[in-house]
Amino acid sequence: MVPKLENKNIIYLEWIESITLSLISIILIFTFIFRITTVSGISMVPTLNNHDKVIVSNLYYVPERQDVVVIDTFTSYGQPLVKRIIGLPGDEVDINFTTGEVFVNGQLQDEPYISALTTQQLDINFPIIVPNNTVFVMGDNRPYSLDGRSSSIGFINVRNILGKALYRVYPFSNLGRVL
Repeated sequence: MVPKLENKNIIYLEWIESITLSLISIILIFTFIFRITTVSGISMVPTLNNHDKVIVSNLYYVPERQDVVVIDTFTSYGQPLVKRIIGLPGDEVDINFTTGEVFVNGQLQDEPYISALTTQQLDINFPIIVPNNTVFVMGDNRPYSLDGRSSSIGFINVRNILGKALYRVYPFSNLGRVL
């Protein structure tokens, strides 16, 4: 017969083992499959707001037009950038700054997610061709977005994309899929 004290120790060890394995699993999942990133700034309004928290995944991710992506901290901002992919490698992107219309490969883009038309030209001249292994990105709040229209951001190397923003998890009142 096993004394009661040993049974208690076994139960404690099982709990410690379960908690340790759970913590290791959570760390691995959030390191290699999902990340939580905080949106900094207003460049993605109305889609995402300043201080929103989003779940980002890079698992089997292949960039596509219209995806909201998180870009690594390669910029002088020191924080990840959150932008929308407009052009893929080989695409011709043109913007008519008078009408605010964006064209990709000669086709007018349907952009129901933007806050205002794209009437502000920064220091990049259009049309442009997106180079291999890069994407062209813009924020949804075009008047207040420093994005691919500026040489300080320019084209984004696909290696610098941390992943696609999938779900907003904070604030709780706006939980849901990022479109």
